[in-house]
Amino acid sequence: MEVVVLVIHLFIALAMIGTILLQRSEGGALGIGGGGGAGGGLFSARGAANALTRTTAFLAAAFFVTSVTLSILARHGGAPTSIIDGATAPVSAPAAPAAPLDPLALPSSGPAPATPAPAPATQPATPPAEQPAAPAPAEAPPADKPATP
Repeated sequence: MEVVVLVIHLFIALAMIGTILLQRSEGGALGIGGGGGAGGGLFSARGAANALTRTTAFLAAAFFVTSVTLSILARHGGAPTSIIDGATAPVSAPAAPAAPLDPLALPSSGPAPATPAPAPATQPATPPAEQPAAPAPAEAPPADKPATP
């Protein structure tokens, strides 16, 4: 529908250009319609001017109607009327709640402690057999029996 109205609009524009150029200007520049000749016929100087003036008025009205029709068709072309109305936010899953923080594990307000540098890989590791044995921890007495000094 929009293409048909657009083609009609273009033909009306070309016809209007032609009729305007045919009209007799007061300076006689491009006025082709009209010419000498006596008589009061249809295409006398006055009759031709009236016919071209009416034709120009009709074509101007048709041009106006097709312009308004094209603007209405363009507005209702299926596109959203507003950027805000047409934009929809993507729905995402809610984030999982964070684990509660341990207040004792929070860093102090001072500078962060320096982490020790890892030992270079070129030093040989001592085998477990050569390491000195650590003393075994003393066993705690069971909770139901009192400790004896």
